Amino acid sequence: MIVQGNDPATQASFALGNRLARALWGLVWLLLFRPSPRPAHAWRSTLLRAFGARLGRHVHVYPGVRIWAPWQLEIGDRVGVGDGATLYNMGPLRIGSGAVISQGAHLCGGTHDIDSPNFQLVARPIDIGEHAWVCAEAFVGPGVRLAPGCVLGARSVLMRSVDEAWTVWAGHPAVRVRQRRRGAVQ
Repeated sequence: MIVQGNDPATQASFALGNRLARALWGLVWLLLFRPSPRPAHAWRSTLLRAFGARLGRHVHVYPGVRIWAPWQLEIGDRVGVGDGATLYNMGPLRIGSGAVISQGAHLCGGTHDIDSPNFQLVARPIDIGEHAWVCAEAFVGPGVRLAPGCVLGARSVLMRSVDEAWTVWAGHPAVRVRQRRRGAVQ
């Protein structure tokens, strides 16, 4: 998908097929996804599935969510993704069942190799565990895995994987704040 060894100043970073698919998705997002009524979750799920997203049941993706590549998206059951969230999924993005991605959160699966001569574009997967919560305006970086039940506090920045389930993280950079009680979520 990503062109290797190109000159990003004069050449595209993605193959033509990928660029065309994203252009078509952008048009569908603009004309059919974004203006849809807030309660029209089934309609937006249908559009996402038409572009290759793998979605569970009772997925609520709100109309203001920006999704870079639906075909790189997998969402479990009973998941909410709030308005203004950005799913910049250059690589695979998985959101586990029962998870919440709050408004304005930014999940960023792309970066650059700062040591390569051409500043090579790199895509990394993101994995948000079941029952995790990425709070309002939090940032999750490329290659990050957030363990099941974790909470990433509002406006926090997480650039490394968290493997300790049911913990609360906050800050810039995010640090462990405390353990989360499991009884609240089944």
